[in-house]
Amino acid sequence: MKVLWFSNTSANADEYLNVELRGTGGWLKSLDLALQNYVELHIAFNYQNDKAFKYKETFYHPIMNNQNLFKKIYNKYTRFVSDKQDLSKYLKIIDTVKPDIIHIHGTENAFACIILHTSIPVVVSIQGNITVYLHKFFSGFESKYLYITNRKVTSLKALFFPEAFVTGYQRLIKMHKREERNLKFVKYIIGRTLWDKRITRIMAPESIYYQGDEILRGAFYQYHWEPHFSDKLIIHTTNSNIFYKGFETLCEALNLLNKIGFNCEWRIAGINPEDLIVKLTKKKLKKEFPQQGLVLLGSINENSLINYLLESDLYVMASHIENSPNNLCEAMMLGMPCISTFAGGVGTLIKDDENGLLIQDGDPWAMAGAILEFANNEVKAIQFGRNARTIAMQRHDKNRIIEALLQTYSGIISDKNNS
Repeated sequence: MKVLWFSNTSANADEYLNVELRGTGGWLKSLDLALQNYVELHIAFNYQNDKAFKYKETFYHPIMNNQNLFKKIYNKYTRFVSDKQDLSKYLKIIDTVKPDIIHIHGTENAFACIILHTSIPVVVSIQGNITVYLHKFFSGFESKYLYITNRKVTSLKALFFPEAFVTGYQRLIKMHKREERNLKFVKYIIGRTLWDKRITRIMAPESIYYQGDEILRGAFYQYHWEPHFSDKLIIHTTNSNIFYKGFETLCEALNLLNKIGFNCEWRIAGINPEDLIVKLTKKKLKKEFPQQGLVLLGSINENSLINYLLESDLYVMASHIENSPNNLCEAMMLGMPCISTFAGGVGTLIKDDENGLLIQDGDPWAMAGAILEFANNEVKAIQFGRNARTIAMQRHDKNRIIEALLQTYSGIISDKNNS
């Protein structure tokens, strides 16, 4: 079977190209590595050149962006979002590879424009959903905070394009329109949660839905959290400099814990002290911004992240909207006691009061109370962590995931041939 992916990230090609894989997508590297043993795998992704190559057992097809400096500046100012501009390049790769099936990872990109231009079956994986994310965008901050900029100039880019969340919001509006339009034509969908299944019944009403879980980054299968409660509770969160990820809720919850004299340290990976989200949160909370216990770790690598997680007593996720956040899945895989907002698809991952605690998003009182619930009942916290690990090991079992994906591919190819 010959499979062609269109992906936002380069998967394991980052090793060959000697570039850092930024943002999300580490799980795609794991899936790339596992799947290449069963199919002839080709991966197309955006890059600065278009020289195809083979690395390990996968074939990679970079898609080059030919924008000059003027065009890049213009696109930056106009919040440009690509749509069909590179359709001919996508079709050329398809014609070169001649795959049995095409797998598009994510609905937030332009790749789905190929659906109406190829007879090869196309399946789309739901990662997040721009439309619903846009709807939940202002759950933590009001619209006035969009226009606040980070005045610290660290480069020419920062001078001419000062950081402000309005840029991302305006791009998100355009991405939502593209996603909404493309999803109408998607016939085959792979999803992971009850949430993404439900929303695609509305946004892609004619589509067939397949369950497909994710393989986590390899190191998270190798370690197991052990309890080590002490006088100071260590809380860990992996977050990012994004408007709707709930950083303000974490800070409010920590401030509430500080007020009652609870001894804790809240470590947050993925956010630096100088990030714009910190500035906005301080401006919003004013005197309620926590004066102690908040540790911003910034960007850290996989090994450092695992060490911080293993040193912590519990994990908290505060996002206002998610599908199946890998940061939460990774904490569950380690066997940590987990608290999360009941956002998007999280209810598929955590069963409240069974393998974790769920709270309403944006509720710092319930979040602080849930932390106390675990802190005051170590036996419960440890058992919930064990329950989380048990379900995570089943959900992210590599062999089961690959077997299910191959069955999905075969079923779609058969369905297409018989239709």
